[in-house]
Amino acid sequence: MLSIFERKRFLIDQLQGITDVHNHILPGIDDGAANIEESMNLLLKFKEIGITNFIATPHIMNDYYPNTPQIINAALETVQKAISKNELLKNTTIKAAAEYMMDQNFLELLENEKLLVLKDKLVLVEMSYFQAPINLKEILFKIQTHGYKPVLAHPERYSYYHTKDLRKYEELKNRGCYFQLNILSLTPHYGTNMQKTALLLLEKGMIDFIGSDAHRDQHLQKLASIKLNKKTEALVKKVIEKTKQYF
Repeated sequence: MLSIFERKRFLIDQLQGITDVHNHILPGIDDGAANIEESMNLLLKFKEIGITNFIATPHIMNDYYPNTPQIINAALETVQKAISKNELLKNTTIKAAAEYMMDQNFLELLENEKLLVLKDKLVLVEMSYFQAPINLKEILFKIQTHGYKPVLAHPERYSYYHTKDLRKYEELKNRGCYFQLNILSLTPHYGTNMQKTALLLLEKGMIDFIGSDAHRDQHLQKLASIKLNKKTEALVKKVIEKTKQYF
């Protein structure tokens, strides 16, 4: 049993130097930063907690955010220009990928254009929070036959996969999925069931990468206040180090 007097440390002590591989800081193209002012504010808040390297991942979701590489790269250029003029952000670097909703439109994109990847053919994908795609197996197969590697964003948030034995997650891993944990899932931010599943996935060694999924200032305020006990800190540290090494 853990002692109520066990020392806890702030998570940000471990995050120094990491590349944030999942965020919504590009302006005006999804449900993240609404404009360049909000983008810059987020980048400054990130700097305060020691994060200065980013792979921006705006949503590509046909019905809501029909972004294209051209739209995303234009937003990226706007941010890069603003960074170059801000002395406080002179050491900040930012690239662009995307967070793709796995739907019929995504299958069409797979066939017709080059996807925006995190690195080395790793493509960040997500599913609906209500149910998995009925053709998920087909989608995962096609991702890989096209030479890409699926990185499932925030697997802990898909409540329809929550089981004590994690069987459904094991099936996804066996189909070649990497898992990216949201930092705020280490707290009850998304719900206690999501937090519990996040910790189970960590304990089983199933998480590959970690990212903020930050959309707004409030997310970073919560992130900066996260404290971990010794056990959880050790589990998260392994994933943080893997993320640092890969990106």
